Formats: sequence, C-alpha cells, structure tokens
Amino acid sequence: MRVVSGIKPTGNLHLGNYLGAVKQWVAMQDEVQAAGGETMYFIADLHGLTEFIPPAELTANTLEMTATLVAAGIDPSRSILFNQARVPAHSELAWLLNNVARVGWLNRMTQFKDKAGKNREGASVGLYDYPVLMAADVLLYNATHVPVGEDQKQHLELARDIATKFNTDYETELFTLPEPLVSGAAPRIMSLRDAGSKMSKSNPSAQSVVKLVDSDETIADKFRKAKTDPDLLPDSWDALEGRAEAKNLLTIYAALADRKPAEVLAEFAGKGFGQFKPALADLAVATLGPIRNEMLRLMADRAAIDAILRDGAARARDLAAPLLSRAQAAMGLVL
Repeated sequence: MRVVSGIKPTGNLHLGNYLGAVKQWVAMQDEVQAAGGETMYFIADLHGLTEFIPPAELTANTLEMTATLVAAGIDPSRSILFNQARVPAHSELAWLLNNVARVGWLNRMTQFKDKAGKNREGASVGLYDYPVLMAADVLLYNATHVPVGEDQKQHLELARDIATKFNTDYETELFTLPEPLVSGAAPRIMSLRDAGSKMSKSNPSAQSVVKLVDSDETIADKFRKAKTDPDLLPDSWDALEGRAEAKNLLTIYAALADRKPAEVLAEFAGKGFGQFKPALADLAVATLGPIRNEMLRLMADRAAIDAILRDGAARARDLAAPLLSRAQAAMGLVL
C-alpha cells in the first residue's frame, strides 16, 4: 500500500487549512504505516504555477507549507516529503501522458470550468492541463491509494482512465490503477464572523480567521469574540438546525479534540456560549500553540527546511526513475 498526496503551497495558513488537510495527512501517516504501507506527501509547487504568482511568494509559500506539515506531525523520516519541482520526472511523465489523455476527457473537468469562469480563453494551458499532471503525480509512484475529497474524485477517475488507456495502447501493465482513500471526513471550517462562508485568508475581517501564526492571546480573543447566538447548547446535533455559528464552533472543538460532535454536545448540553467559548479557546491555544512555535522555528531555519525537501526529493527520484524509464521504453523512446 502506497499513499501519495499533494497540496498546493499557499501562504498565511489558517485553522481551516490545518483541520481540513494538514491534520488529515498526519492521521493518514499513522494509519497507513500501522497497516504496513508507506506515505508520500509533496508540495505541489508546479501546480502553483497555473495562475501567476510572484516567484518570491511561491518560494515563501513552499517553505511555509513544509514547515507547517513538519510542525503538525509529518515525520520526514517516516514519510517521503518533498516539493514537486525537485523531481523532474513529474513533468516528464505528464508530457508522455498528455499524448494518451484525450481532449474530450479534459473538457469534462468541472474544476477548470469553475476556476476559469467566463475567461476560459484567457486561462493558462497549465490550468487546463493540470489534471494530467495530477495523474502523473500519482501514477509515477504506482500509488495504490490517493486521498480524495468530493472536488477531486473526477481527477482520480481521469488518472485511472489515462493509466488504463496507456496500459492498453502499449500492451503493458505498467501503471497501477489507484483507488480512492476515504479517511475520516475532513471538517468544513467556516468563518468565525459569518458561518455562511468558509474560513478564508481573503476575508476582510481579521476576526473571521484563525491563522496558524497567531499568538495564543490572539487565538483566544478570536474565539471569545466569535459570533454565536443567545441560546443554550442542546443535547443533540439535530437540535442545532438553523444555528450555523453554533455548529461551526462545535465542529471546530470536536476536530481539535479528536472527538465526535455528539460527544462534545453531551458534555456541554444546557450550557451557554459564555462557558463553551472559553473552553474552546483554551483547547485551540493548547493545540495550535506548539504547532505555531515549531513552525516559526523551522521557518527561521531555511537550511533545515531545504535539507528536509532535498532528502525527500532524492528518495522520490529514486522511486520515480525506474517507472519513468519503463514508460519511455514502452512508447519507443529508449533506443
């Protein structure tokens, strides 16, 4: 069992990023390796190029994402952690697969339509073609499983279609068809000021988002001032219908505590937010504070991050090289 997953480098990471993705990776590392498998995680900096980003910003985001993953619990000695650009085989295999993928398949990809919007003619070729690079990302390592959310299921199906067509066209069984890996559902974290919208760094209200670099005092203050309602907490999740802010805070508490929302409600049923929010603030500070401290320490040590990525990339290149060579040979490129 080999699990491969990538994450685009974004800066100013926040609680939603941590609970929705980073924390899931840490849990997956432990679960997969306990079952005798291996995990590979990469910073998808090549995917970060599909829309223009200043070079210095992309570099900084890649370093920050690496520091965050390690600080949160991804162990470079247990998982292979690297940035995509340091393994040229990703780009090389993507080009080979471009000649197997069909235009009609890419035209059906809904994420391109969503991201390009009405400006499809002005979108980069990379944005249109990035599902093929995503296929290369996992097929390159013969990944058996790929963690997917609802928005990525279509791309995994495309990877399977490309692998099947390659194997059929070139009469080989080179590529493994990866299976979706569904772990515990990642929580959807909403704004602390408006639970109708996702927590986002682009929100103009600083109080709406808890950043991973926030101080303990700032984290606690944001939760104490989070929007709520005057009602007491009920003893069942169904009874929270119509109370979006209450649901959001309970979801955050449960995710931080690794508990089910029903268990949290059982503890706080009949209590008001005057009691619940301080408890949530304490939990958030206790959980996020050590991660922030280690993340900032790593970000101040560029050499340490470079060493982690360099070592991970070397291990990834060793795994990728034989399959890329076999793919080239199958297509008649090795004389």
